[in-house]
Amino acid sequence: MCGVNGIFAYHYAANPIDADELLRTRDHMIARGPDAEGCWTSDDLRVGFGHRRLSIIDLSAAGLQPMTSADGRYVVTFNGEIYNYRQLRQCLQDRGCVFRSQSDTEVLLHLFALEGEEMVRNLRGMFAFAIWDATERKLFLARDPYGIKPLYYSDDGWTFRFASQVKALLAGGAIPNDPDPAGEVGFYLFGHIPEPFSTHRAISSLPAGSTLVVDRTGAHAPSRYHSIAQVYCDAEAGGASVMDAKAATEEFRAALLDTVRHHLVADVPVGVFLSAGVDSASLIGLMRDVGQEDIQAITLAFDEFVGSTTDEAPLAAEVARTYGAQHIVRRVSKKEFESDLPKILAAMDLPTIDGVNTWFVAKAARECGLKVAVSGLGGDELFGGYPSFTNIPRWVRLLRAPSQVPFLGRAARSVGRPLARVLGANPKLAGMLEYGGDYAGAYLLKRALYMPWELSEVIPHETVSAGLQRLLPLRLIERELAPRPSTPAARVSTLESTLYMRSRLLRDSDWASMSHSVEIRTPLVDSVLLRRTAEIAAASGHAPDKSMLANAPSRPLPVAVRKRPKTGFMTPIEQWQGREARSTRSDAPVSDRAFRPWARAWAEVVTRKTQWRAA
Repeated sequence: MCGVNGIFAYHYAANPIDADELLRTRDHMIARGPDAEGCWTSDDLRVGFGHRRLSIIDLSAAGLQPMTSADGRYVVTFNGEIYNYRQLRQCLQDRGCVFRSQSDTEVLLHLFALEGEEMVRNLRGMFAFAIWDATERKLFLARDPYGIKPLYYSDDGWTFRFASQVKALLAGGAIPNDPDPAGEVGFYLFGHIPEPFSTHRAISSLPAGSTLVVDRTGAHAPSRYHSIAQVYCDAEAGGASVMDAKAATEEFRAALLDTVRHHLVADVPVGVFLSAGVDSASLIGLMRDVGQEDIQAITLAFDEFVGSTTDEAPLAAEVARTYGAQHIVRRVSKKEFESDLPKILAAMDLPTIDGVNTWFVAKAARECGLKVAVSGLGGDELFGGYPSFTNIPRWVRLLRAPSQVPFLGRAARSVGRPLARVLGANPKLAGMLEYGGDYAGAYLLKRALYMPWELSEVIPHETVSAGLQRLLPLRLIERELAPRPSTPAARVSTLESTLYMRSRLLRDSDWASMSHSVEIRTPLVDSVLLRRTAEIAAASGHAPDKSMLANAPSRPLPVAVRKRPKTGFMTPIEQWQGREARSTRSDAPVSDRAFRPWARAWAEVVTRKTQWRAA
């Protein structure tokens, strides 16, 4: 796990790259890679790579980056882990490749030399990397199927720049500071900025599951090689139901054991973040099943939650006892939160209303001497753990017909909006008829922080207008359902995975953990597991659920964990922020004063304290 960056002056009239800019960008990411640093520039100073290393696989100097191929043609700077690198390495050796290291990085060089851009289809892991081909004078960038690892870029028509962080690109000093209204609108709509947008108009995110080529003519459009929706559609097209329940259970357990085994590949100890939920508890059981004996399990606890259902510690301790894990309970106080808050907001690469929980659990992992920890992130998206799996299909079914009556939905909103204000109800209810009749609109209703008609009450009207025109939120959501899976469960899983998980949970896990030089691995966010799960569901006729995950370990989960209501990975932000989080600005809209959940209040705090609008 590392920080990567690079500059390519592709236009013939562009100035040579600025080596100082390359280093400024690289060294802004020192927390991502405190173990080593590297820099490479071409002889003609037209291209350069930077790298900060967090050593996980092949801890020796042979694994240092940027790494150059033996013949000097290819150079790579790589962030992430390739979990199947040992199998790939053996196949490459069988084809005549000679290796100089034990790293997964060198596998990328050989694979690209033999298979070119198609090499990404062979990779299993989380990754964001760039490869320079000196012969073709071409830069190739790639990002993993789910978008676990970030990669941002900027192209001014002369020079192309990329890095693992938006703030690192800005630290280079060569990118315009113009804010992106789509980023601001996206933040207030979703509580995060959806890709490919960022806070700055000049900076974009390379979409998950995509590659990008830059040559003498400039940057080509990103090319998608992986689609979650397509995986579900391919599985559904595979044939009629042919798998009984027993066979499905066995196949599913095998798929889970396979992903856990792959995600434990490392040359350093691998711990686990343990909550009281099924996802992380099942992973500990599966880690035992694949042979890991020494397991450090870390649980966050808060005095504000003691005695309530949101207190993770008691049940997590029972899970740890069940599987013989060393259990570390890390208590976080309001005082520590207030002390860390400036550092949290400074580390927050893009504004978000989440990530505080991951900040503290990663901090605890680092205190324990861990560089790597497994997380149960992705279980809800893959196994239908959110209320959205029930609510969204029901709304669409009930509201599809009336929502198609011309002007009826807008009229209902006009009447319902002032009524919601008077009653202090959720203002989103006013848009149920207008938005709830299709999956894109229903998903926006479910996940939105503010609905589009509320935005002018919290940000300037001209910003709303320009931002919505660029963002096109309903079209952005609908794009993720192309092609459209046939089952409601697959549709909701696709939306939750490609929107909420990708642009918030995974991104927040990255910046919050890497701030402490800790790598988070997510066995339940894995392209191979997705494909196998989709195929099992299609063949058996049953969508995967949490009971299948809970039954996967050979030693059963504690009954109390199985029956525990879902609460999420929570922190007492509202209590910690006190009056600041609950107070209302004098210019706040009436609807916000009447209905003010913590998320809206926290978004206001993030905006005010980071001042990212004016960046």
